[in-house]
Amino acid sequence: MMKIYKTFDEQGLFREVSNIEKGCWINLVAPTEQEINTISQAVKISDEFIRYPLDQEERARIDTDDELILIVEDVPIDETPNDLDDEAFSTIPLGMIVVRDDFFITVCSRENQIIKDFEACKIKGVFTFKKTRFILQIMYRTATSYLSHLKLINKETDKTVDRLQKSMRNEELIKLLALQKSLVYFTTSLKANEIVMEKILRGHVIKMYDEDEDILEDAIVENKQAIEMGTIYRDILSGTMDAYASVISNNLNIVMKFLAGITIVFAIPAAIAGIWGMNVNVPFADNPYGFWIVCVITAVITLIAYFIMKKKDMM
Repeated sequence: MMKIYKTFDEQGLFREVSNIEKGCWINLVAPTEQEINTISQAVKISDEFIRYPLDQEERARIDTDDELILIVEDVPIDETPNDLDDEAFSTIPLGMIVVRDDFFITVCSRENQIIKDFEACKIKGVFTFKKTRFILQIMYRTATSYLSHLKLINKETDKTVDRLQKSMRNEELIKLLALQKSLVYFTTSLKANEIVMEKILRGHVIKMYDEDEDILEDAIVENKQAIEMGTIYRDILSGTMDAYASVISNNLNIVMKFLAGITIVFAIPAAIAGIWGMNVNVPFADNPYGFWIVCVITAVITLIAYFIMKKKDMM
C-alpha cells in the first residue's frame, strides 16, 4: 500500500495527494514490487533502501549514501489474534528515508499504530517538508508508545498472576511466557533504538535546529525510561515464573508423597486379607466371629500405621 501526503498550510495540516511532489511524505506499508519500482524511479534511489526495512530481522541502524539517509528503528506492534482477549506484543523495523531535500519516505512491512497516528493528524506540528523534525517526532512517538505498551504488559501480567493464584493452569503459564518474550523483544529493540538516537545526537547525521535537539533529547529520555521499565518488568516476571515453577514442583511432590502414604496404608489390609484368604489353617479359622475379629485387627493396624505416617508428616 502506498499513500502520499503533503502539507499545504502553516498549521501543519496535510492531506493525501495523488502525485509525488517535492516536500511530500510517501508512506509505504507492505509495498508491492510495482510500488517499490515506482517510488525508486520517481525519487531516483536504489530500491535496496526501500527493501531493507521490509526485512523482519533488520536491526536498528543509520545508513547514508550521498544525499540519501536511511534510519531504521524498531516499533512496537500488537500480535494479538482477533479472536483472543490476551495481549501479545512484538517489534518490527520501521524505515525512514530522507531523499536529498526533496522527499521523505517511511517504509514498514505492516501497519503500525505510530504511523496511523501521524496519518490521522493526532500529532501536532507535523510538516511533511520538515524532514528532520518529522523523523524526531516519529522517534519520540515510538518511545512513548513503548511506555504505553509496557504499562499494558504489566497490567496483563498482574491479571494473569491473579488467575494463576486461583487455578494452576497451563494457559496462565503460557500467557506469562508470551509476556516475558514480549518484554525481551521490547528491551532489545529499545536498546538498539537508543544507539541510533545517541548517534544522531552526537554525530549530526541529519541537520538539526535547537528545537529539533530538544525533541531528540526528550525522545532519548523517554526511551531510557522505557528501557528501565522494561528491564524491571522483565526481572519481576522472570522471578514470578521461577516462583510458580517452584510452587508447581512442590505441589507435585506433596501429591506424590500423599499417594505413596495412601498406598502404604492400604497395602496393610490387602496383605492381611491375602494371608487369611489362603487355604491353610490360620488363627480364628474355626471361630464363628473370626471374620469380624480379623476386620477389627486390620482396622486397628491400619489406623496405627496411618497415625505413625501422619506424625512423621508423610501424609
